[in-house]
Amino acid sequence: MFETESGTVLVTDFMPIREKHSDIVRLARCLDGCVVMRMELTLRFDYGRTVPWVSLAEDGSWSASAGPSVVYLRTLETLQTEDGAAFAAMTLSKGDEVSFVLTCTRAEEAAPERVNAHKALADTETFWTKWCATNRYKGPWHDAIERSLITLKALTYRPSGGIIAAPTTSLPEVIGAGRNWDYRYGWLRDASFTLESLLSFGYHEEAEAWQQWLLRSIGVAAEQMQIMYGMRGERHLPESELKWLPGYRLSRPVRIGNAASEQLQLDVFGETADALFSMKAANVPDDDQVRKLRIGLAEYVSTIWHRPSYGIWEERKHQRHFVYSKIMAWVTVDRTIRGIESQCLTGSVSRWEKLRDSMHEEICKRGFNPRRQCFGRYYGTSRVDASALLIPICGFLPFTDDRVLGTVRMIEKKLMKEGLLVRQERRFGKKMDSCFLAASFWLVQNYAMSGRLLEARSLYERLLALRNDVGLLSEEYDSSEHKLLGNYPQALSHIALINAGRAIAERQGTMNDVQGEDRASRRNVGNKENKPRRFFTDSFDGFDMFCDRTESTAMPGN
Repeated sequence: MFETESGTVLVTDFMPIREKHSDIVRLARCLDGCVVMRMELTLRFDYGRTVPWVSLAEDGSWSASAGPSVVYLRTLETLQTEDGAAFAAMTLSKGDEVSFVLTCTRAEEAAPERVNAHKALADTETFWTKWCATNRYKGPWHDAIERSLITLKALTYRPSGGIIAAPTTSLPEVIGAGRNWDYRYGWLRDASFTLESLLSFGYHEEAEAWQQWLLRSIGVAAEQMQIMYGMRGERHLPESELKWLPGYRLSRPVRIGNAASEQLQLDVFGETADALFSMKAANVPDDDQVRKLRIGLAEYVSTIWHRPSYGIWEERKHQRHFVYSKIMAWVTVDRTIRGIESQCLTGSVSRWEKLRDSMHEEICKRGFNPRRQCFGRYYGTSRVDASALLIPICGFLPFTDDRVLGTVRMIEKKLMKEGLLVRQERRFGKKMDSCFLAASFWLVQNYAMSGRLLEARSLYERLLALRNDVGLLSEEYDSSEHKLLGNYPQALSHIALINAGRAIAERQGTMNDVQGEDRASRRNVGNKENKPRRFFTDSFDGFDMFCDRTESTAMPGN
């Protein structure tokens, strides 16, 4: 909404649901008075380096072309070209409306048909209204959770089913620190978490599409699996720096590509195994290829889980025995056992149980620091890491286990920065990171599930207040400048927002006494003392109480 002395104009921007081409539509409608407006469009290609050829066609459309791409601007207003830019001047009175449509195509393609802006808007609203109707969640913070679900859906590349971590590159984690990365790729970790969140609200179509994307991307052998792929399944993601760009707030370098794609990260095997287990539990169809991959993941992890690797934060200098990585290797085996027991996977349960128990024993022995009474970041260190908050969430130990509670206390002591969490405990004298938003939501979930409801709710409300005016979160938050930082919007932040809100909702004591179906998110937790014991902890058992029970279709689990 733009209010001037002479009148008011409402500007609506949207992207129609992708068909063949990508479009951006802008509608400007005068609500009151009379407003003089000017439209200007200046395009640069190849990340700002190439000035395109521009031209005006006989039908009044404007185009800019360079290299493999052409962009068209269509409007009923009179366009003019000056110094390679497109201009239009107009005066809108009450009730007047103008539209501009920007369409990107390949150079070898014919000019696309014009988009009917009003029909496109109606179709877009219908699509999202129908999509949101699947969400039957009726609990607290409904709007925030639904906005996050919409964001996760919008990060899905419809033609392939791939899910990206964020649509931006090189927005810095810390201003001027050089930690600027390209997030426009499909991390298996982020995509797995995204799928489990969507599945828990009944969104099966996205899960089926991602499963096919996964099979195409990985290929036939689990040992070929990378931590990330391009949105179409591309494997080769070479990293380079765009030295001609100054970066956001002069935070160089600006990078495209991501060299972390070559890293061995043990955790992605567990996250992928858990996602495939959850999809099957939610009745997403599988086949022999999917089942072969699930067994292949466990077989490969059984040969490499003892090795050091790069961790969840993708440091580029050191491979270590990261505790979270080892725990997710354990998850790979645990979900395989459960798949054999209940999901028609083929294999020896006793063989895998023996491995799972030995992994659990080693992690608890070598990863837990008895002096600090917490799990360390990696074997042999007392320093803590925010990823340890995922230990009970993935089901390795219960939320109320003394070792988990001790870890939470140490994380509060060492990683808290003005009420929010940074990722890891740095050595003395090193600059602290910006606050990592997902970690603070993980802390909310731990608070809620261990009975600290008032603290959980207070921190959750504070985190929700950090969202921008359209309800979006980035990766990081600078608590000194009170600004969002990092790539934006960030899938992991919105996933953690959803899960933390639901955890509080379950534990608030307003549950109906309704027995839901066995949720795919139900975690089978091992704790080896004198003999293996199994615990069950589930953040979302109370989800049914917030759903409209009038429909006959059961809500699939997470």
